[in-house]
Amino acid sequence: MRTIAVINAKGGCGKTTIATSLASALAWEAHVVALADMDPQRSSSDWLGQRPASAPPIAPVTEAHSQPPSDTDTLILDTPAGLSGSELEQIIRRSQTVLVPVLPSPVDMRAAWRFLSHIQELKPVRSGQTAVGLVANRVRPNTIIYRELTGFLDGFRVPVIGRLRDTMNYVRAFDKGLAVADLPPYLAWPDWEEWETVLAWIRSGQSQGRAGAPGGLLAAAMQRLTGG
Repeated sequence: MRTIAVINAKGGCGKTTIATSLASALAWEAHVVALADMDPQRSSSDWLGQRPASAPPIAPVTEAHSQPPSDTDTLILDTPAGLSGSELEQIIRRSQTVLVPVLPSPVDMRAAWRFLSHIQELKPVRSGQTAVGLVANRVRPNTIIYRELTGFLDGFRVPVIGRLRDTMNYVRAFDKGLAVADLPPYLAWPDWEEWETVLAWIRSGQSQGRAGAPGGLLAAAMQRLTGG
């Protein structure tokens, strides 16, 4: 089973939106996907609770169901803000792939710089056991801050695997338990094109580190992070 974690120590950068969007996109590609909601706010769990039966299924992983179904081939971790220390190291060690969303704002870029500098020093990342990709989130091309974000991201030894536009499609879809992959083409084709860049990296060997399966450690981590 492959584990993909969506992580950033700063809140409000779109981790849940990216985790749910990725889960939906992979489910459309016939992956057997489970989504672990590790955030006390339970936004991913609420989203799954509203997901219509007509959409490709995604299994929940919560305190009540702390292990993914046995046939799961892809586990996505929606992690909480403020993740640090042993919990952060454990999740990175047990993930083959880590996505780090970054918003185009000076505050978010400074926070991302500190966070990325830290995780690049962790052994799983240094050794190639865990692959890290950056996602520029809620971007508006042809703005000064977007150019600043592009220069900021290019300064890291980490690939920028996608740039996702700022659009209400994500908000409208999320409220219905959907993601942009579930929307009709006439509404979401620009978002599909942007996500194809992210998915191409996810499919590539560059994104697949050699981390182990989460096993019981995931359950233990979720209990600590959610106060269980």
